[in-house]
Amino acid sequence: MPAPYEILAGPLDLWFAPVDTAFPLIDAVPGAGWSKLGTNGKRNYSDDGLAVQHTQKIDTATPAGAIAPVKAWRTEEGLIISVTMWDMTLEQYTVALGGAEPTTVAAGAGTAGYKKIGLSRGPDVVTYAMLARGQSAYGDNFKAQYEVPVCFQNANPKPAFAKGKPSGLEMEFMALEHSAAATELERFGRLIMQHQAALP
Repeated sequence: MPAPYEILAGPLDLWFAPVDTAFPLIDAVPGAGWSKLGTNGKRNYSDDGLAVQHTQKIDTATPAGAIAPVKAWRTEEGLIISVTMWDMTLEQYTVALGGAEPTTVAAGAGTAGYKKIGLSRGPDVVTYAMLARGQSAYGDNFKAQYEVPVCFQNANPKPAFAKGKPSGLEMEFMALEHSAAATELERFGRLIMQHQAALP
């Protein structure tokens, strides 16, 4: 009897890149343009792991002569990928704020070197391409990946600094419709699961 590959457990790794960056092949390491979320990827995520949420709003019609709905319409839908990151380096903190890369000031005679980011975000919302990669449901050594062409960081991070507890940055990446999607069903991207090994 084959192993129950379809039962998955374990976190995914997240990568982000500028919108329109090409997604890597399912069995390839993400290349130029892709940056891992968290200095050490999933080793910097809280034990809650990573969640993928498919949201929707359904409206229904109940005629006067009926007591139950007879028709339904989906009027809204969404895709949200959320994670709490245990990485307070400024290179990662700025992703939570949708900000710019940290500014580095070198040490000088009698002055310490430091890095800084701004804490205000302004009116413009930074968008990213997002890749979430983990285990396929078709084999132990196969990969799966969510490919989200356009998203933005929508959470309101509230890092807490307390004794004996890691400080975390809540992240919630909300997908936007990709107008250049190959099909209507791929407006928020796609989920790919490897089911066979590459041929020699």
